[in-house]
Amino acid sequence: MPLEVDDQARVDEAIRESGANPSDDRVLVRNTPESQKLGPGTVMCTILNRTIGSGIFVTPAIVLRSTSSVGVSLLFWSFGAIIGMSALLIWLELGLSIPKFELPNRDENDTVQGEGVSLQCVPRNGGEKNYLEYIYRFPKMRATTCIFGWIYIILGNLSGNAVAFGIYICQAADIEGRDPLVRGLAVVCLTAACLLHASWRKGGIIVNNLLAIMKVLVLVAIIIIGFAASAGASFGHGPVHGETVDPKTQSKTSNFSTHSSFAFASNDPASYAESLLYIIFTYSGYEQPFYVLSEVYRPKKTFAMSTIAGQGLACCLFVLVNVAYLCAVSVDQRLDGELDMATVFFRQVFSNQIAPRVMSGIIALSIFGNIVVMTFTASRAPETAYTVLVSLYSYSVVTLLGFFVSGGLLYLRLFSSERHEWISKSGFKPWGGATAAMIYTATCLFLVAARFIPPSSRSPFAFGNTGVQWYIIPTVGLASFVLGIMYYLGFEYVYPPLFKDGKVLIVDREAVIVREHGEYVQALEVVDASWERKSGPGSNDTEMQKVTVAD
Repeated sequence: MPLEVDDQARVDEAIRESGANPSDDRVLVRNTPESQKLGPGTVMCTILNRTIGSGIFVTPAIVLRSTSSVGVSLLFWSFGAIIGMSALLIWLELGLSIPKFELPNRDENDTVQGEGVSLQCVPRNGGEKNYLEYIYRFPKMRATTCIFGWIYIILGNLSGNAVAFGIYICQAADIEGRDPLVRGLAVVCLTAACLLHASWRKGGIIVNNLLAIMKVLVLVAIIIIGFAASAGASFGHGPVHGETVDPKTQSKTSNFSTHSSFAFASNDPASYAESLLYIIFTYSGYEQPFYVLSEVYRPKKTFAMSTIAGQGLACCLFVLVNVAYLCAVSVDQRLDGELDMATVFFRQVFSNQIAPRVMSGIIALSIFGNIVVMTFTASRAPETAYTVLVSLYSYSVVTLLGFFVSGGLLYLRLFSSERHEWISKSGFKPWGGATAAMIYTATCLFLVAARFIPPSSRSPFAFGNTGVQWYIIPTVGLASFVLGIMYYLGFEYVYPPLFKDGKVLIVDREAVIVREHGEYVQALEVVDASWERKSGPGSNDTEMQKVTVAD
């Protein structure tokens, strides 16, 4: 339902008063019309489409090889589900609590409640950028923005996913995936996703939802086939069973035998840490809807429910899919250097080359779904390239930034001067209070530090297997953080005197907030940026926030 006539008039008046037009430095950021708002189903599909990518098809093999244990592998996947849900609860608490404005007191029926105004939460697009800016306001908020932006510019791109799409398409077509062909397919994939959203927004949402449903059905099919194979069902070539070696009798036994599940577990802590990093990467995707939070229909009422449902479904499916893989694939088959567990699973069950090719096509479509949802809200290559790309992204974007977000929430809850007000005024109160933030902060801190432990020579992450020294990934990850600081210092202290005659950048934001269905929402934002002379001693660049309430 559109805005009321008087609300729309106030919004139009705010636009005219702002003077926002392409000829000056003002930027007008409009919110999505209500007819195009995202419903709970679309939000849930956005998480599923982003989370179910190449990871659940590829990562299980890497984890099993690095841990050398069925039992440890399944425990890690179960722990990963807990970490993934903990991360979502952190993002929900921050996303539904930031930013805050002094607004008139009204209930869901727009009835005035008492007199005056109170501090109220108005959800906003932007995800962790907003949360980091709110938490780390020293020395200036712009420093946080530069660091965050630099990490995403370097490592948060879609090229890896696009190349993976090209290689899986070649495998599905049973043709040699030469570099020019793979790159060409990658460009086509990215271009198609961007054109889809640019030309037909609703069509992009429909494709996102259909691909999410398809991915869920594929995982459900894998679970059913794996469990049926374990029960003795034949799919045309006799029954298959996932087997390993019993350490006592040296004979073949089930992957799930209590005598063998943990018998050959690796004693390499670096491999365990890297395995957990890959698993956390696979469970990531929960953050995607937060980039378009203000475009969600009634976010305070529906967003938490739909995101928890989406992430919860993904977690359950991932654990069950790993069990299903091991129902049909023997451990020794997974330790032979192959990368893709899903393809081996279908080859083992159907005993032909057609099924793996079909699976490659499904994985390519799944990766395309990843790209569709990521281009709407904002990366298989040879094994070496895949492991390096995933490690870089996981260490820098998922773990390092995740540590600062979750650690920042702990600071707000436990140590900041506003801790009592934060807890009482929070737009979402997670189960267990600060428990989720503690779990995720401790996990991220462990992984940030443990990545500096060199792996053993037999580890799949050793230099002989990857061609990359163990210290490269964490060094590049931390270097991207340092480069962000250097960029900020250059922009703050070098650029103005050299190119702006000593002027400082003044950013003035004006948010126009209206009521929709009993909730305050940000209808638009006017951003005015200009370079101006310092007004006095100690003056420097600033960012100012104003609010206009159409009430």
